[in-house]
Amino acid sequence: MITRVKRRYDIQITSENGLHTKTFELDKTIIKVHGLLLESNRDDLLFYRTTCKIELNREEIFPEGYAGKLLMTGVNVSPNDRYYTLGGLEPGNGTVRLECKDNTHPLIAFTAFRISLYLDCEITPSA
Repeated sequence: MITRVKRRYDIQITSENGLHTKTFELDKTIIKVHGLLLESNRDDLLFYRTTCKIELNREEIFPEGYAGKLLMTGVNVSPNDRYYTLGGLEPGNGTVRLECKDNTHPLIAFTAFRISLYLDCEITPSA
């Protein structure tokens, strides 16, 4: 039986104007990735200061410098409409690479924060 699940992967942004990269291993039961979104414990820093690059199976989904705010959602959006649709990409080698850069913004001072990448995945139970 095929099931849809949400998976969360976190990266810590610890230095001002720094580039932070993390590669995540997906569960072997994931057969497709249908969507993604970004969330943070400091939405203001993600919105104003962060650019990202996201790769799935070494394939670039969002290029370097992509504004993190374009992959965020708000509570006024229906839970069923919150994910950026990827159309059921196969995970291939089972890795997701998230590269986030903090950029100076004149109105928002830096403090360490977390960015969470959520994936809407299709899984099949392991036999």
